[in-house]
Amino acid sequence: MEVVVTGRHCELSESFRGHVEEKLARLEKHDHRIMRMSVEVECERNPRQTERAVRLQLTAFSKGPVIRAEASAADKMGALDLAVDKMASQMRRASDRRRVHHGRHAPVSVGQALADTPLEEEPTLEVDDEVRQRKVGPITVTGDGPLVVREKSHPASPMTLDQALYEMELVGHDFYLFVDKESERPAVVYRRRGYDYGVISLDLGDDS
Repeated sequence: MEVVVTGRHCELSESFRGHVEEKLARLEKHDHRIMRMSVEVECERNPRQTERAVRLQLTAFSKGPVIRAEASAADKMGALDLAVDKMASQMRRASDRRRVHHGRHAPVSVGQALADTPLEEEPTLEVDDEVRQRKVGPITVTGDGPLVVREKSHPASPMTLDQALYEMELVGHDFYLFVDKESERPAVVYRRRGYDYGVISLDLGDDS
């Protein structure tokens, strides 16, 4: 397994790089397909952020989906330990999910999952007429609270719901956006409790 370690705003000693390789070698028992591991270490210059002074991101590239884990700590070794533990947990969860679904003849489609899941009542939001609204680009924001917008774009190949669940476990997120292979529509799967999941699919309407 190739290990690439890069630092931003900080110097990385040879002893730390050796410790990184030693730690990451333990992950191969969870996924022997890993070919390359990227380790990005970023040091925070703000003295008020001492408890989160170091942010470390691990990205595993293999013949399967990309696996990513991120952690912050007061020092590089602490951040590395947290990130490795998080990635190992994600790999175990993905492996457990494969065993839970072993023997399934056909993955459940998004349509079937939605049909089997009762709709939950959405909470209603009452807005005082006197609360000020403001425009932030194309978005209307109610009140004076801060607005944080982060935009990401990823290439997407159509996949089954079962594959989307598997990839969600690998990246350690509570939700996963994908294009359903059967309906060819955007959908989101999200974690509920344990191995319970919910699915949201977009109804694009009839173009005819």
